[in-house]
Amino acid sequence: MPVDFNKAMDEMQASIIEDARKIYSEKVIERWLSPTRMGEMEQPQGYGKVKGPCGDTIKIFLRIHDDNIIDALFITNGCATTIAAGSMACELAIGKNIKDAFKINKEVILENLGGLPEESIHCAFLGSNTLKEALTDYLTSKDEPWRRFYKKQ
Repeated sequence: MPVDFNKAMDEMQASIIEDARKIYSEKVIERWLSPTRMGEMEQPQGYGKVKGPCGDTIKIFLRIHDDNIIDALFITNGCATTIAAGSMACELAIGKNIKDAFKINKEVILENLGGLPEESIHCAFLGSNTLKEALTDYLTSKDEPWRRFYKKQ
């Protein structure tokens, strides 16, 4: 019996992925199935948490040295496109200075993901807004270091 159950689950998963490939780019599928940069970070220099209009939430954690982003991680409770957008926002941020990272907007994320269906574009906006929230948090904490000890996560 367990073999039949496992086979049925594998077939169902393959069917879901096949259907997704009809709607989403390979870049979206790749980041959904194997998201890069997913995880929490202890004591980040920048932290952002934003809830989107669909109810999905992304949290982004940044490690920054000399105003350059050296590490970025995210977690989400969201769907495939939210996962892809959070992953892409973090990937794009790493190696950039703060000023350039603020330029990572919805359009940049969409372009790097190969686009999203109209009903999922808000996920790219959620990713870029969360990144900007984390960058703003860094700048605020940099100017007022005492805030770092009172961050809500």
